[in-house]
Amino acid sequence: MRRRKKMTITDIARLSGVGVSTVSRVLNNHPDVKAETREKVLNIIKEYSYVPNNSARILKQTNTKNVGILVKGVFNPFFSAMLKDISIRVEDAGYTMILHHHDNSNDLDTLIGFIKEKKLQGVICLGGNFLDIKEESLEGVEAAVVLLSVSIQSQKNYDTFSTISIANDEAAYEATHYLIRNGHKNIALLLGEKHDFGIGKLRYKGYKKALEDHKIPLKEENVIYGEYDVATAYGVTKDFLSQHKEVTALFAISDMMAVGAAKAAIDLGFSIGGTISIMGFDGMDVAKYYNPTIATVKQPREEMSRMSVELLLGLMNGSAKNQHIVLDVELLEGKSTRTI
Repeated sequence: MRRRKKMTITDIARLSGVGVSTVSRVLNNHPDVKAETREKVLNIIKEYSYVPNNSARILKQTNTKNVGILVKGVFNPFFSAMLKDISIRVEDAGYTMILHHHDNSNDLDTLIGFIKEKKLQGVICLGGNFLDIKEESLEGVEAAVVLLSVSIQSQKNYDTFSTISIANDEAAYEATHYLIRNGHKNIALLLGEKHDFGIGKLRYKGYKKALEDHKIPLKEENVIYGEYDVATAYGVTKDFLSQHKEVTALFAISDMMAVGAAKAAIDLGFSIGGTISIMGFDGMDVAKYYNPTIATVKQPREEMSRMSVELLLGLMNGSAKNQHIVLDVELLEGKSTRTI
């Protein structure tokens, strides 16, 4: 009885009618693969009971062409949009991108473990709290590290890693100041997670400072948590507004939560940009195409993506040194707010 020939990734690519690199992206759960293509490849893999050659994968991981993308959280629409930009640039440069989502509490340990396990030459971190990172934290780690859209304990110019970010506290200050300038004094704040000591904490700090500078008392009951999720934001906002109809404005620290909050307000009889004003954060397309358009703080997403890859590649080939870049944001007015 003849033994069936052991399938290879090349065989899977031929039977699927796609390239070997596409099969590799499917195996690594790469986001930049069309749904129908992914399904076709997975069906072939299942039909032929294909099992990746672990030794071959390990050999591949020991070369110098692997770049890791470490993403905090399973689903973040803003990060998803950035991932597409980043992955295209990484692969255009001739590198293999290895994507890893995580929800671990210790982001630094997860980063170091990811680098060692996958034998990475470089890694871009999307999100996460690196409050405990120090100059010596990455000593001995032979990989370039760029922390993108993260928070760290201080703004020192550490030489062992790079950062690209915005001034989250100042951006939140400007958003809150905009609402106050339009006559609002009773402003609710929709944060992400209650125990977020990173970006959420900085945006809360900016909101609080704007109230203080305008002599408006901070009401802790006006601070609610939507977990960066549309449905959760809808639920908590509906509960909150049903008991606090005196609130005239709500500042959500993500556009997706702003959409959930707006739907909750409408269902309670509020009119967006009429009896309540809504402000978002991120500058995503959903804010522009929502009706009415949602005022938001636009992060320079494309610039952040481009600079992160360019900096990482420069660090890996020795043409760049670690640096810490803070980019400007833009406040986009929309019809979701009004002057009172």
